[in-house]
Amino acid sequence: MQLTWNKHTADIDYINGNEVLTNIIASLFTDARAHDDDTLPDGSTDKRGWWGDSFSDKKIGSRLWLLSREKQLPSVLKRAQEYAEESLQWMIKERLIKSVTVVAANPSNGVLMLTVRPVLLNSKDVPEYSFTATLNNI
Repeated sequence: MQLTWNKHTADIDYINGNEVLTNIIASLFTDARAHDDDTLPDGSTDKRGWWGDSFSDKKIGSRLWLLSREKQLPSVLKRAQEYAEESLQWMIKERLIKSVTVVAANPSNGVLMLTVRPVLLNSKDVPEYSFTATLNNI
């Protein structure tokens, strides 16, 4: 079983799984808890995230959801890249990959595209995965 990316959402496929891809999708598109100094997009006090993060050093998800009401600016793309890379660091610590780079772009109005390139542990391969999401659905 694995997660696959289908245009703007993830689907479950019952095939020989790609653990790296599944972990990337889960890391990017699960809401991480906002930091105390983060500005929440809807003006609420809901920091979202998984409640279990309060009791563990291993944090789950990304803060990409904080960008849901942002304008398409270079500074927002930089934050998207930082949030995505931050959410994938656990894979390096757990020795699932050697390193990872993320490139964030706006291919069209209201759309964020993340290109993720993980360096695999036992291979010189660097697969490339691209994900697009509408900004209000991150």
